[in-house]
Amino acid sequence: MAGTAVLGRLTWEAAEVADVVDETPRVRSLVLDVSGWAGHRAGQHLDVRLTAEDGYQAQRSYSIASPPGEPPTITVERLEDGEVSPYLVGEARTGDRFEIRGPIGGWFVWKARSASSAQRTRGGGPGEPGGSTGEYDAAPLLLVAGCSGIVPLMAMIRLRASAVDATPSLLVYVSRTLEDVIYREELDELAQRGDGLEAFLTLTREKPAGWSGYTRRVDRALLDETAWPPTQRPHVFICGSTGFVEAAASALVDLGHDPARIKTERFGATG
Repeated sequence: MAGTAVLGRLTWEAAEVADVVDETPRVRSLVLDVSGWAGHRAGQHLDVRLTAEDGYQAQRSYSIASPPGEPPTITVERLEDGEVSPYLVGEARTGDRFEIRGPIGGWFVWKARSASSAQRTRGGGPGEPGGSTGEYDAAPLLLVAGCSGIVPLMAMIRLRASAVDATPSLLVYVSRTLEDVIYREELDELAQRGDGLEAFLTLTREKPAGWSGYTRRVDRALLDETAWPPTQRPHVFICGSTGFVEAAASALVDLGHDPARIKTERFGATG
């Protein structure tokens, strides 16, 4: 293992694969055991570094899919020309070890309200439970995901469920095919609980027989039909490719949403 490197207060540390879950034919989740893990917030990410026998190193950033309070889990999509993702998706097994650094990020995060605070009326100060602005107020939640951009948003959805948070929440999720939908069964189960989470799925390529969902890209018309109206002043989190994020954010602003309440995170083509 390479020597310790420092990024601010973060250091590289050993992570062991505790479990693997095949989400789709190209996507796998890895549950990590990290000694002394200090915890994370929903929406944060971490860096993964692999070191070859000849000393060559490659590193990539991956969003954390698990909610706070649980071991860090990363969900990785295999990119054929990638240096890291082919190993994580196709070769990593329980007990394998590599280095991680994190958690990283303090802006693209969401914090659930407690069951008690969810019952309060709005009126606290900015950023406080019940306040009119900030991640703690009673505004609804709008999550917009493109393909594997669902990962940090899933951490928020899982946190909402584990915290018994009744914040009204909408997910708009675009995927190429139904087979490519990550966390499909879990999302179906959570949306069927009737606790204020609603999920809209749209497919851009193959549609299965009998498909009654959306069949187009996320654009102004789709968001106008599915998203909260601007008057509800939702907290918006958008994650996906650069083009997807720019198009979705611009469409929401065109519809009248406050740009200051829209947070975005983009991923590139590296793997």
